[in-house]
Amino acid sequence: MEEPVKLSMIVARSRNGVIGRDGGLPWKLSDDLALFKQTTSGKPIIMGRHTWESLPKKPLPGRQNIVITRDWAYAAEGARVYSNLNAAINSAKAIAARDGENEVFIIGGESLYRRALPLTDILYISEIDAEVEGDTVFPAFDESAFREVATKRFEKSERNDHAFKLRVLERVAG
Repeated sequence: MEEPVKLSMIVARSRNGVIGRDGGLPWKLSDDLALFKQTTSGKPIIMGRHTWESLPKKPLPGRQNIVITRDWAYAAEGARVYSNLNAAINSAKAIAARDGENEVFIIGGESLYRRALPLTDILYISEIDAEVEGDTVFPAFDESAFREVATKRFEKSERNDHAFKLRVLERVAG
């Protein structure tokens, strides 16, 4: 029997939970962007309308882009548009299974993270070693519902405004 397609979430957050400011990222972390691209390439990605609109290049290449919005008339060229989270997830999982991929990703923003967190199997969290000002935060969650399966540290450098640690957390069965 095939493994079911996992629902994953990928996010970079500061120590105080900030993930965004003024529709963009409040830091430059080139290594984190490279990790994002490497981790999500080939896999369907689901995002809210504000995240879609903040992308410098639309759609993100090499993956099926899915946008969730309450506006039924919204058009996102190069992406599929849904108004229902479960329909978007089911579609993404069907695309992933068809393409031989084992996971789909929620990539933001705040309200989508909040709504999808209870359904998420795997979290990829870049924990940024700084407190930053921002207007968008990642929701608090019970870390005891997950176990850390991988971690990798990146130092502050010309490529990264701050040191950060990528943590991969899998939901504990039960």
